[in-house]
Amino acid sequence: MAKAKTVYFCQRCGYESAKWLGKCPSCNQWNTFVEELVEKGGSKVPDWRSGTSYSGNRKPNKAAVIHEIVYAEEVRMQTPDHEMNRVLGGGIVAGSLVLIGGEPGIGKSTLMLQLALTIPGIKTLYVSGEESEQQLKMRAERLLQSSKADCYILTETSTQNIFKQIESVEPHLVIIDSIQTLHSSQIESTPGSVSQVRECTAELLRFAKESSTPVFIVGHITKDGAIAGPKVLEHMVDTVLQFEGDRHHMYRILRAVKNRFGSSSELGIYEMFHGGLREVSNPSEILLSQREFPISGVTIAAMLEGVRPMLIEVQALVGNSAYGTPQRSSTGFDTRRMNMLLAVLEKRFGFRLSAQDVFLNIAGGLRVEDPAIDLAVIVAILSSQQDIAVPSHIAFAGEVGLSGEIRAVNRIEQRIAEAEKLGFEEIYISKYNNKGLDTSKYNIKVNWMAKVEEIFQAIFG
Repeated sequence: MAKAKTVYFCQRCGYESAKWLGKCPSCNQWNTFVEELVEKGGSKVPDWRSGTSYSGNRKPNKAAVIHEIVYAEEVRMQTPDHEMNRVLGGGIVAGSLVLIGGEPGIGKSTLMLQLALTIPGIKTLYVSGEESEQQLKMRAERLLQSSKADCYILTETSTQNIFKQIESVEPHLVIIDSIQTLHSSQIESTPGSVSQVRECTAELLRFAKESSTPVFIVGHITKDGAIAGPKVLEHMVDTVLQFEGDRHHMYRILRAVKNRFGSSSELGIYEMFHGGLREVSNPSEILLSQREFPISGVTIAAMLEGVRPMLIEVQALVGNSAYGTPQRSSTGFDTRRMNMLLAVLEKRFGFRLSAQDVFLNIAGGLRVEDPAIDLAVIVAILSSQQDIAVPSHIAFAGEVGLSGEIRAVNRIEQRIAEAEKLGFEEIYISKYNNKGLDTSKYNIKVNWMAKVEEIFQAIFG
């Protein structure tokens, strides 16, 4: 047995130090170092096979010329969950390690158990360190899908015992819920510590790569929204998924933060109901409110999340400030960018907004970063200030520059087609998007605009 040693780890990024430091030299955070008791394994490296160790005597790999490497088309494991397939880039890749994080109670365990219960012909091992077998059975009965699955349940926290069961069951897919509850005998620190999380993930990574078995890991998040444990954990895995949403609302968003096998900007939308999570195939319909009459301060923006076009509702409220300093608040949109757009309206076009409160909201609980909604944000603010409603059959897609010009955005054809599909009659876009664009094939009127003042004249007269 190697001698145990005390080491200090940064809880934020996993930086290792022999002594306590007030400020982490890696992530520059203060008071993040904790003391952990670890064991230096020397030449022995833990192996996933029955929790044994080997001394590194296996045959080393040799370098190969890239042109001589034989590449076969990757066959992905398809799930009945089309939203999950989209976010993963087309399905589950063999031997991949996927990390999914989210707030407590948001539905991570429900999503993973639902995945395990619905894949036909796939033997799945669901490992839980937080719930008993009876609790998982109750959850499976609530999902009403337990009879269709070849799913095995294991309530265990020791990685050595987990790998023994894996050798016995030989599953095609392994789900770990959660990584913070696991512990390895190679490390003497407590479960959930930086060294334990890193070591357990490393063992699961070796198992996934050597056996070509995909592994899903559920991870807790900290108060600031980052996945708990060292930041190096996100670098070790192949894919990082973030499960977002408000527990008081029914909609949940599955977002790819990192993906080695597909786009890292994809988005999946689910609806939470009593029987679990339901896919939302057409999110534009749920993100647009059904209004009986037009209301000022409400516009529709044509945005993109990855390669997926969506129409979202932008709501703005402008009123006189009751105090000396006006309030600026936004939900789902960058407040700094909103302040920039307000400065453009005041400096370039003379709209007096410096003494007025401005509140902005993206309906549906989405967090939008697409600059193409700038035009819809500006029109919503002007609509609320002038107290003139924008017709509900108009959509907007354009980025606004500091000089007040309306800049072109990418994939304008998809945005126009989505607006047409949902029955919109007009869409306002930048005139610099007209290069090579054939608008005759659309049954929607396309209005070309170069300046914000042209939009103001066209809509508000």
